[in-house]
Amino acid sequence: MDRPIHRVVDLIDQESHQIFNMEVEEARQLLWSEDATTLMKVQGSFALLARQGERVRMARSLDRPMRYFLAKEESGPLLVVADRIDQIEEFLDSQGYGDQFHPSYSRMVPAHHVTSIRLIGCPDPNPTYERFLEPGAESLPADLDVIGERYVTALRQELDTWLHVVPSREPIGVLFSGGVDSGSVLLCLYKLLLERGESPARLKAFTLAIDGLGSDAMQAREFLRQVDLEVLGEPVEVDSESLDPYHAVDVIEDYKPLDVECATVNLALVRELRRLYPDWLHLVDGDGGDENLKDYPIEENRELTIRSVVNNPLLYQEGWGVDRMKHSLTYSGGQSRGCVRVHAPLRRYGFVGFSPFTQPSLVSLATSIPFDELTQGSIERLYDLKGEILKRGVRAVTGMDLPVFPKRRFQEGAAPESVFAERFPTDPEAYRNHYLDHYRHGHR
Repeated sequence: MDRPIHRVVDLIDQESHQIFNMEVEEARQLLWSEDATTLMKVQGSFALLARQGERVRMARSLDRPMRYFLAKEESGPLLVVADRIDQIEEFLDSQGYGDQFHPSYSRMVPAHHVTSIRLIGCPDPNPTYERFLEPGAESLPADLDVIGERYVTALRQELDTWLHVVPSREPIGVLFSGGVDSGSVLLCLYKLLLERGESPARLKAFTLAIDGLGSDAMQAREFLRQVDLEVLGEPVEVDSESLDPYHAVDVIEDYKPLDVECATVNLALVRELRRLYPDWLHLVDGDGGDENLKDYPIEENRELTIRSVVNNPLLYQEGWGVDRMKHSLTYSGGQSRGCVRVHAPLRRYGFVGFSPFTQPSLVSLATSIPFDELTQGSIERLYDLKGEILKRGVRAVTGMDLPVFPKRRFQEGAAPESVFAERFPTDPEAYRNHYLDHYRHGHR
């Protein structure tokens, strides 16, 4: 006989929500709205759960994970919700239900959806998903000046909203590669601080340099030289011996090679920042900029064509979608899965991060860009778009000229190719095997 949920345990730190325009409880009540798009009103970072009797609803922002697991107690089903898989495992162990646990039975709440569980019994019914972020209904004109100004205006507004909740005496670090995403964030923040009558000396542009090398270090210096802001730059040097991709697997609880590589260098950076600045709290980054403007090498993924990329507006943010066979229930898809590469390292070392490009206003606006019309089937045009959009937008909104350099991934710019080849295994299955070994052989 089916029974309703007996117990719901929310292990998410309620202090970890960063909601800028309302109280957390007010945002939580929006989960019960008949119109899921009401959640678009919530600005900031959240992983919300609400319960009414036998009904549970959950939703999260794109920049952070939210996981859940269904266990069985004598009194009825037990739903456990957490940021991390190992938190769920540890809780179940403490309750005597560790034998029910396996990581593949955990589920991820997909970003941009309200996940609803109405009645849990035996067999357990599937959750239902209702989208709260809809792709832009009206297309922007195929005018890069208009697109750029609209996009960077939205970026500036998100940063301005965030600045209002950051204490004015707190320093702000930008994880800065000298690329156009982190560069746009830095220049907008610089201008906003000036407009608020605050000292831009609050800003630091932190650039990782492994063994004192890496192309990002040179690129960042040149970027700051061109905009006459060299005083904001601070290289953060770490030893290549500190790069441990298997530790990164443990931290992000995932094994996708590109996310592991990114998390590995992120961990090296924030670990050293914590050593240098024991009390530093706020870090901003450009994560999500590539996804919004579709700036990934299509040729590296045999499943993709330019047509599939431009015709699927949220492909890079959400993967193929919650209603598709290839959607992972355990991990979600796209950046909805990959958000841990930034979120988990920052949380591990006690930083509060903010990624303005992951905010719904910017994601939704990006889906209104007429990529098909602008590219006309040309991959080269697609790759050129992001630099052009941001350069024109930054000029229109800030009056500053954004330096644009050839794109490369964060992990590839942080270290020389020789170090990269030496520290990262060539067999991607090594990461998956390491991850599963924890559950085969017990706790580390």
